[in-house]
Amino acid sequence: MRFLSVFGEYVIFLSRIFSRPQKPRIYLKQTIREIESLGLNSVGIVIVVSVFIGAVITLQTRYNLDNSWIPLYLIGLTARDTMLLEFSSTMVGLILAGKVGSQIASEIGHMRITEQIDALEMMGINSASYLILPKIIATMVFNPFLTVISMAVGLFGGWMAAIVTGALSSSDYIYGIQYWFIPFYITYALIKTVFYAFIITSVSAFHGYNVRGGALEVGRSSTRGVVYSSILILMTDVILTQLMLA
Repeated sequence: MRFLSVFGEYVIFLSRIFSRPQKPRIYLKQTIREIESLGLNSVGIVIVVSVFIGAVITLQTRYNLDNSWIPLYLIGLTARDTMLLEFSSTMVGLILAGKVGSQIASEIGHMRITEQIDALEMMGINSASYLILPKIIATMVFNPFLTVISMAVGLFGGWMAAIVTGALSSSDYIYGIQYWFIPFYITYALIKTVFYAFIITSVSAFHGYNVRGGALEVGRSSTRGVVYSSILILMTDVILTQLMLA
């Protein structure tokens, strides 16, 4: 019953968020600010993690394919499909759930306990829509760019690791990346990313918006937002994979 109660509150919360904006121009300015805060500020961590993961995937695949019957270009193919199908969308989504999700929950929670949200409501402003809708739009628009960056940087990291360690030649790795390429894999990853962006932002904001108490409760709500976002991301990954790739 507790789950149904929370789910109902979440649905009502979403209905408030997506109510018609009173001043769209203000929302546009807020969205641009949120793109910088939630999107551009996440580029660094996405690049760093993707470079090393691409390198690790390449090296681990090379050391586990120590068989003369297996062509080395399959290492590049494995790195490509791993980055495109799963890491650059789902794993990066989990990383952003920790970074962006905790930031959103903490920010909204702090505004709640300092009564800034109550002040907006007193002025007749739909606080849920004003504070959270720009964040949702910003992440759903910009996170696909983060996914594309992760794909490119991850494959570059794999190439760099292959060249530096001598695990395989540049031509073998590049041929593997190009071999039997399916463009739909990129579309699939981007669609998943949009769903993940909505989950991360809305779930984290929901927990921050409904926090009660002091700073300790804000921290707990931030943790709950990250945990529930991560669980929903993994569940959505299974569902979308079955629907789109089966």
